[in-house]
Amino acid sequence: MKAVQITSFGTADVLRVNEVDRPAPGPGEVLVAVEASSVNGHDVIVRAGELKMVSGRRFPIGVGLDFAGVVAATGAGAEGYRVGDRVWGMVHPRQRHSVAGAAECVVVPAERISHAPADLSSVEAAALVVAGSTALIALRDSVRLVSGERVLVRGAAGGVGTAAVQLAHAMGGHVTALARDRHAKILTELGADEVLDYGSTTSEQIGPFDVIVDTVGTELHCYRGRLAKGGRMVTVGLSPSAIAAIAASSVHGSRRIRTFSANPETPVLRDVADRVASGALRPVIDSVYPLADIAAAHRAFERGGVVGKHVVTVPRGSL
Repeated sequence: MKAVQITSFGTADVLRVNEVDRPAPGPGEVLVAVEASSVNGHDVIVRAGELKMVSGRRFPIGVGLDFAGVVAATGAGAEGYRVGDRVWGMVHPRQRHSVAGAAECVVVPAERISHAPADLSSVEAAALVVAGSTALIALRDSVRLVSGERVLVRGAAGGVGTAAVQLAHAMGGHVTALARDRHAKILTELGADEVLDYGSTTSEQIGPFDVIVDTVGTELHCYRGRLAKGGRMVTVGLSPSAIAAIAASSVHGSRRIRTFSANPETPVLRDVADRVASGALRPVIDSVYPLADIAAAHRAFERGGVVGKHVVTVPRGSL
């Protein structure tokens, strides 16, 4: 079967679609025939060699954090799934994988998948696995958004950003989206009460906010200063400067900056599916690439400036 792997760290040029043996599920595991995967920041930094403590230096390394497809086989004890069930899920972000989501098949523990939303195609579902679960965990669990609070979403046009705008709106927040001015229309349609152009808006000009959801990872100390009394801030855009700001916020003052690495298991994926079914959340897709062009999808992700997700479709040649 075909699987995207890297045999060295580097730019998108190191991505290869290789022929590998089709895996078999062990006890408690499920084999998923993948139909789509998306490009996430985690995929890019693993490929670039910035997460060697997680990925290791032993090649090949599989590519693709998330996936959507159908159950092809189940191992002993993997209850709740039958062959042919439509599912979505994610490989473990803190483990090494020689084959990951960007492949014709992937084996994962049953607790890392859930039934996909019935009204979404696999392409649409793949666009929401990481984005939807990250935004939900950030708002519900990390900052505990309360209806009526003022919310700022930085990087609002990205995958996590568009999900956060929708969920914050559905949870009763008054949402300010910080993004490119040309994205104002779509962000307003997604639920933003106000859209500000990040190119011409400084942190000093806005706020205060009860909640800030940051997907950028820069200038965190500036935006932390725009929190109201009792305000909470969470970032998913980690960088060396972000780590320093997070550490400083835990020592100085009450407005601590929180962060986390989304690692959704079945309950979170089910909750995201429920939000889709209720109409509170929908996928936002910028572009779709075939598996053979995954390098182009990575380059597009790194260029930025888009609305929503880059999704990679996977052929079904080996089934």
